[in-house]
Amino acid sequence: MKAVAVIPARYASTRLPGKPLLDICGKPLIQRVWEIVSHTRGLDDIVVATDDDRIADAVQAFGGKVCMTSPECKSGSDRVREVAKFLAVDVYVNVQGDEPLLEPSAIETLLAVFTQDKSVQVATLCSRISEEQARSPHQVKVVRDHAGNALYFSRAPLPFVREATESAVFLGHIGIYAYRADALRGFASLPPSPLEQTEKLEQLRFLQAGIPIRVLEVPLMGAGVDTPEDLERVRAVARERRRAAALEKLKRVGLVITDVDGVLTDGGLYYGSDGECLKRFHARDGLGVRLLQQAGIQVAVLSGLDCPALRKRLADLGITEAVLGQLDKRAALSGIMERCGVAAEEVAFIGDDIPDMEVFGLCGVSVTVGDAPDYVKARADLVLECKGGQGAFREQADEILGKKAIFEGDA
Repeated sequence: MKAVAVIPARYASTRLPGKPLLDICGKPLIQRVWEIVSHTRGLDDIVVATDDDRIADAVQAFGGKVCMTSPECKSGSDRVREVAKFLAVDVYVNVQGDEPLLEPSAIETLLAVFTQDKSVQVATLCSRISEEQARSPHQVKVVRDHAGNALYFSRAPLPFVREATESAVFLGHIGIYAYRADALRGFASLPPSPLEQTEKLEQLRFLQAGIPIRVLEVPLMGAGVDTPEDLERVRAVARERRRAAALEKLKRVGLVITDVDGVLTDGGLYYGSDGECLKRFHARDGLGVRLLQQAGIQVAVLSGLDCPALRKRLADLGITEAVLGQLDKRAALSGIMERCGVAAEEVAFIGDDIPDMEVFGLCGVSVTVGDAPDYVKARADLVLECKGGQGAFREQADEILGKKAIFEGDA
């Protein structure tokens, strides 16, 4: 069975204009969704379907495939149908572009039903939600028959609990569908149904036409992005997930590369009476360097500036791998890794400003200091509590050594 995932994405949105391009921890929302889908087993291709050049440019910038669709498309399924004209497969998966917390396993569950049950023409997902969530019109609800097929989808509370003493199971719809090719063609040939137009739910077109929709229950995942409040919740979850993943990666770190000004120093520039540049370093950071070295973890410096005071400090700490006065940090980073004999995933890089952001994505773990600009923090995997020049490097060294269980008594 050949299957393709199509991610419909439109720029116009009543509550969140430009939603696919909204930033989620340094990446646009559409990229977050695409990356999740890319980890799904059983897919032969992934295509973003859009009618907006801004979205197309963003997708192509991160290496995604785009199919330009008509601005006359009224629904995501209509966009999927346009893609199907150029890409013939057995099953099309419609992944909503505002579901950045979707799990690849959920998509795999959806695909599996098409091989397990040949009668299924259309399928979607749901998960259990609270009664409070069921009251929100932004959360679409679904009720199913005993075979697992949808009876109805609605923005209204569904089912309605008439008696306060009664309890009910509420199922929240997850915005992902899969269709066999014939079912998708049939959808496109049908006019929008009255219920679809009333509820603004495209899946009701199938139900009113008598086409069953199999609804599969999966574990509860984070909500999609429909409101500014949803966006902030998703950002918080993304930050926590990225931090957890980065902390786990610290176990593999064999090289720590750090910027100087704003990391090992407070970023201030001090000049002596003779014009010599002076710098203030923190003793705890120096001990952090030595602790890493004693544990067999290499330490290197990559700085856009150079001065005698810095060279003296590096010599005192025994740091021999240093690239100073280098503005092109991407090229310098590659050279340091090659000379130290480590792979990118074994590198932690600590920076604090715009020149450092260009190398954040080239190493295993990117780190920034507590007083870095917000836009730098948004790009870093880890944000330290300490400010630059006030023990930030030592904080990161302790974190690495703790993850490697090197401290005395932790082994």
